[in-house]
Amino acid sequence: MRILAIDYGKKRFGLAISDPLGLTAQGLPTLVSQGRKCDLEKIKEIVGSKGVEKIVVGLPRKMDGTIGQAAKEVLTFVEELRRHLGLPVITWDERLTTKRAEREMISADLSRAKRKSRQDKIAAQFILQNFLDAQHRREG
Repeated sequence: MRILAIDYGKKRFGLAISDPLGLTAQGLPTLVSQGRKCDLEKIKEIVGSKGVEKIVVGLPRKMDGTIGQAAKEVLTFVEELRRHLGLPVITWDERLTTKRAEREMISADLSRAKRKSRQDKIAAQFILQNFLDAQHRREG
């Protein structure tokens, strides 16, 4: 089963997809927002072309675990995705994934411009890989 992960942002969406066995996460090109309707259609195209059966969306909880304004926006987006695609869409705690992505890119000595262009994709990969690893721990 292929799973698509989305690191939601107002301007950009980081995207990652699992391999067919659900073991690893690979980044996809970042989607630049062109308005909600257009964004949902683009995601629908990706879902269809990649054979996606489930979507995981990063939920930006506060450090104390509560839900703030950013998380409320993500939850609204999740409901729209469910209605538009008719697929299971689940949320996954994404606390610190963007910071982790930034640290990884700094340690790889990427320039600031390259880090900015790749940060969302790498964050989506971390979200998906964390989800996949948790699923395998549960099954194993």
